[in-house]
Amino acid sequence: MDLKDYVTLDATAMAELVKAREVTPIELLELSFQQLEKVNPALNAVTHTRKEKAFAEAERVGGGPFGGVPILLKNLSQSLKGEPLTSGSPLLMSTVAEQDSNMVKKFREAGFQFVGHTNTPEFGLKNITEPELHGPTRNPWDTNYSPGGSSGGSASAIAAGIVPLAGASDGGGSIRIPASFTGVFGLKPTRGRTPVGPGVGRQWQGASIGFVLSRSVRDSAAMLDQLQVVQPEAAFHTPLFPGSYKESMQHPFEKSLRIAYSTKSPVGTPVSEDAKLAVEKTGKWLESQGHVVEEKENDVDGIQLMKDYYVMNSGEISALVARLERGIGRAITADDVEIETWLLNQAGKSVSAAEFSASLSSWDTAAAQMARLHETYDFYITPASAYTAPKVGELTHTREEQKELRSRVNELNKQEQQDLVYDMFLPSLTYTPFTQLANLTGQPAMSVPVHLSEAGLPLGVQVMASKGEENRLLQLAYQLEQSGAFEEAAWSASYSSNVLK
Repeated sequence: MDLKDYVTLDATAMAELVKAREVTPIELLELSFQQLEKVNPALNAVTHTRKEKAFAEAERVGGGPFGGVPILLKNLSQSLKGEPLTSGSPLLMSTVAEQDSNMVKKFREAGFQFVGHTNTPEFGLKNITEPELHGPTRNPWDTNYSPGGSSGGSASAIAAGIVPLAGASDGGGSIRIPASFTGVFGLKPTRGRTPVGPGVGRQWQGASIGFVLSRSVRDSAAMLDQLQVVQPEAAFHTPLFPGSYKESMQHPFEKSLRIAYSTKSPVGTPVSEDAKLAVEKTGKWLESQGHVVEEKENDVDGIQLMKDYYVMNSGEISALVARLERGIGRAITADDVEIETWLLNQAGKSVSAAEFSASLSSWDTAAAQMARLHETYDFYITPASAYTAPKVGELTHTREEQKELRSRVNELNKQEQQDLVYDMFLPSLTYTPFTQLANLTGQPAMSVPVHLSEAGLPLGVQVMASKGEENRLLQLAYQLEQSGAFEEAAWSASYSSNVLK
């Protein structure tokens, strides 16, 4: 196998070649590092590698469904014993993991070879990947643009052919947003589906869940087979899917579906013609398959839901900063962290327990509203992002803006602080207003790469389903992937030839 072949293969194909002894794990690792060294200087997708250790481990790599396949881990919660885990923050730049996370243990059981860790924004707080600690990650389709965040490093690495899949997590769209911006497949599973911890039973009160980004639908399906779990210590449990996701995705739907769609931003921000066109094309294809497609707004108050989301964010970050202060034995100042972390921390100090609890209750209200919608509709479709990727630096606050925000926050009452947080994130939210709903309701949702803009940048369509119905999302995604209905779709070889030329 040469590099030209390697960059077009998904993880399933690589694993099959290893099992057939047509390629060795060491050869795959060599090709992964060869591609990394070729493209990463321009992309900055990977911030830490473990080449010597990886080759030493390749000599004794085990079996599993992905035995011998290279993988990258997200530098946020996916800890690998003995390796750095900075979470994109200078405060953690010297942190070395003392143990594998439960997610990484599952990756190890699957037979993956660990190449290193990918870039993330500080504490995963942004929909772009431009931490001050590691610098910005760039989009392989056009390096002037961002691959999104917070799993932007993982998406960029996959789209550039370094690995066929990579660890990711999604607390507000952090799998689906970079999937949309880079033309890869991104599934956010149902709350409680995949491992958490050790040491925690939930992430962001259940809004965040770990999984992967992948080159193909079948890779994500097989990974869900590998990663689905019921953990006694976890806060949220989802009943195990009794069959195989990888097998069930290949079955046709037993009857025609009824599908709702919307291209209206839930927070009243503009939506690009590209995003509308992506949904329109998807709807027309679904109708051609005999399904009923109807425009329908959900009943959720999107603006209020985002305000409640930011209350959670501010409380969680304030608690995190307090833990870090205890660990380093001093107060953390505004100079220690990025502006998003600092403003959320300051706002979180003013949030009462009653207000925090009330914000979480609104998530349950939204979940009930979406459950009622799914009594009528099998899927709910929106753009995955309202626009194609922003330019690198476009959504990063200037030093002058940061200075002004820092000076203002402590002069405000608690409601004004929350308003300031909303305004601070609004430019980013304008790009990606559709994804947060599924995080707060706990539903599964995916970004399917179905559209390229005239400028040659990908944009995905988001599909949401009822809790526990990842199998149906994967069925739909697989049909779209196999259909050839979208000539511009960014699947496999089509995007590889574009970004690697």
